[in-house]
Amino acid sequence: MNSKKLNRAADLAAERIAGGFSMEGTDWIPEGATQPAEVEAEAESEIAPDETIKEQIKSMFRHNKLALVSAILIVIFILVTVFAPVVAPHDPYVQDLTRRLEGPSAEHLLGTDNYGRDVLSRMLYGGRVSLLVGIFPTIISMTIGTALGLIAGFYGGKIDSIIMRLADVLMAFPSLLLAMLISYTLGNGLLTIFMALSVVSWAGTARVVRSEVLSLREKEYVEAATSIGVKRGTIIRRHILPNCVPTLIVLFTMNVPGNILTESSLSFLGIGAQPPSTSWGLMVYESKQYLQMTPVSTLAPGITILLLVVAFNFLGDALRDKLDPSLKN
Repeated sequence: MNSKKLNRAADLAAERIAGGFSMEGTDWIPEGATQPAEVEAEAESEIAPDETIKEQIKSMFRHNKLALVSAILIVIFILVTVFAPVVAPHDPYVQDLTRRLEGPSAEHLLGTDNYGRDVLSRMLYGGRVSLLVGIFPTIISMTIGTALGLIAGFYGGKIDSIIMRLADVLMAFPSLLLAMLISYTLGNGLLTIFMALSVVSWAGTARVVRSEVLSLREKEYVEAATSIGVKRGTIIRRHILPNCVPTLIVLFTMNVPGNILTESSLSFLGIGAQPPSTSWGLMVYESKQYLQMTPVSTLAPGITILLLVVAFNFLGDALRDKLDPSLKN
């Protein structure tokens, strides 16, 4: 009796086990064996992939109209200055002393300066200098600062101490004062301004990049790359630098208006752009004594500087809010 019960129990167990399997092909696969994998695949399909920088910027412009207007304004400024020979109604260097200090008119929309030159045409050409000095020294200084920040943050030790102490020395002095010192030492001119702004502006970028690298080098993928023998230069170039790009984009939009203001200040003090070339800061300097006679010729370049700087700042704030992981929530 007991043996019959045991045989019956064994048969039932065998039937239940066989019922839980399906035969497809040549392998025995439990029917529920693939369920966890299917659930996991379904869960992964519901997780949205990380947005690229391009997608994040598009999303920012869709939701932040102020940033969109700022970007459009910056593009307009760049286009009209690049195509100044086509857009400018008059030659900015031709003098007509019989029409000096005229107010706005149909022929001269923003009037004329103390030499009878068209103010609007000079503003279009002067914008070239202001934008060039704002953009290219920023690129140079950020390249230097990024390279030094990557080295200091990744290698650490004495190299880090030397680079950061040098950055501290530069940041201890006002950037405008250092730029004035370099300009007075090397002489006036645009090349001097380029050199001055490139030298004095890299320290802030280096400190920000260093802090990013200190965080990134502790990530698992960096430790994995180090453990399998990947060269340090390759790790910096392929794993760390790409993750610093969002921060660098924000820094660029913040540094450009600072350099534009510095150039305008140097030109206003007479050590920036030199006649016959012009810039917005130099135009304010040349026309300030005629403010009561022709206020438009003085206020127009000043307002232009204000609009461009504010546009860059609004765009930089929007990019920071969108690209900075700590601010996404």
